[in-house]
Amino acid sequence: MPLLAGPLPSPLRTIHIMGICGTAMGSLAAMLVDAGYEVTGSDAGVYPPMSDVLAGLGIEVMEGFEASNLDHRPDLVVVGNVVRAVYAEAQALLASDLVYCSFPQMLGALFLEDTRSLVLAGTHGKTTTTAIATWLLESAGRSPGYLVGGVASNFERTARACGAAAGVPRHFVIEGDEYDTAFFDKQPKFVHYRPRTAVLTSVEFDHADIYRDLDHVKSAFARFVDMIPEDDGCLVAYWDDVNVREVCEEASCELRRYGPGCAWDGRVLDVDPIEGTMRFEVLHQGRSFGVFESCMVGEHNLWNQVGVVAALDREGLTAEQLAVGFAGFRGIRRRQELRGVVGGVAVLDDFAHHPTAVRLTLDALAMRFAGRRLWCAFEPRSNTSRRALFQRDYASAFDAADQVIIADPGRKDSPPSEDLFSPVTLVGDLLARGIEALHVPEPDEIAAVIAANAMPGDVVAVMSNGSFGGLHGKLLAALTERFGGDES
Repeated sequence: MPLLAGPLPSPLRTIHIMGICGTAMGSLAAMLVDAGYEVTGSDAGVYPPMSDVLAGLGIEVMEGFEASNLDHRPDLVVVGNVVRAVYAEAQALLASDLVYCSFPQMLGALFLEDTRSLVLAGTHGKTTTTAIATWLLESAGRSPGYLVGGVASNFERTARACGAAAGVPRHFVIEGDEYDTAFFDKQPKFVHYRPRTAVLTSVEFDHADIYRDLDHVKSAFARFVDMIPEDDGCLVAYWDDVNVREVCEEASCELRRYGPGCAWDGRVLDVDPIEGTMRFEVLHQGRSFGVFESCMVGEHNLWNQVGVVAALDREGLTAEQLAVGFAGFRGIRRRQELRGVVGGVAVLDDFAHHPTAVRLTLDALAMRFAGRRLWCAFEPRSNTSRRALFQRDYASAFDAADQVIIADPGRKDSPPSEDLFSPVTLVGDLLARGIEALHVPEPDEIAAVIAANAMPGDVVAVMSNGSFGGLHGKLLAALTERFGGDES
């Protein structure tokens, strides 16, 4: 059972991916096909659209994690994070002499060599900053490689290899995920990503299934900071976050601080609620560096974008190039994404699930849709939100909303009952704060309640890190039934 410990096998022609239907894994498969490798894969629940994408790439996908999936004896097996050691295919792999590695390890070995790796990390904001940084480099003609943990509207894929842009560094922009790597590698994914320039947006306790406490989380990020090379590395850090400051204490590389009153500062100039855009100014050493317009609205998005500007200034982009890029950025799916408007009621989708992310997103929506009634339907689905760890923190996370509906936890593999998050308790806490709140267990009921009570001009934010039982579509259908007309 040879776990890859050095260079990739040579010759390397055939690669098998266990867990190929995940968004990132499917994009990796496309990169490998582009590079000329013969790719196969396996997964449970193989269905469109990913099954169609993989079929279009000529990739054979095997249903289920069966031992026989390895009978063709690939040169290398890439094991996805979704795969558990108890699966039959994993057991067969461990018992064989096949060479295997994790997705992050292979990405580092095959696609990050001889590139300038730009890693965007933090508890919050890393998908947004990664997508924006990638597009800004693309818009400036740099043809970066990238791996984004969400679907950016400017790109057809969530990952690709570096292009060839003459006379400029080869950049690879990657989301620095602190989640663990694989069942045989419990290090954070970002330890494999070889950061040269990095942005650190925030450090908070999250991923309770992986980390014991905040100190454990900080130790992971401190290790990440220590990986940035002293000679030509650069760390761009949000200095208003006390945990970020503590993590960066031992940084030996160039340190660029951003945030209120820092060397890289910023301010919101105005928000266009019709266009859904924000105009903001970035200040460097107290002087205007540039004025930009972006579709990412809100105070937290201001700082995310200031951090990206500081990083890409380091990489040689001008304020003029950045302005063109920001103006052309079209956003990210599941980040304040407008799913439709029916009867004057706007339905948005957002990935927020940590209490800080919920608060920041609702604050941003209140800024974007000032004067309009704001609903929030929240599903506690992540490993952390289904636990009682943040029960009290959630009570203040919904202050910007006018109407809140809390669903039952969205997954059934719950932690022990004494550790469970309580929707009923949260509703009581919200009512005590003067916020209208209800506990409505299931998506069908939530759609019916909102559709019966929403009024033209209302905004509904649907928040979950999963599908929320298709609530977006159900709500738009229920609104159409009430108000008539077509969804838009």
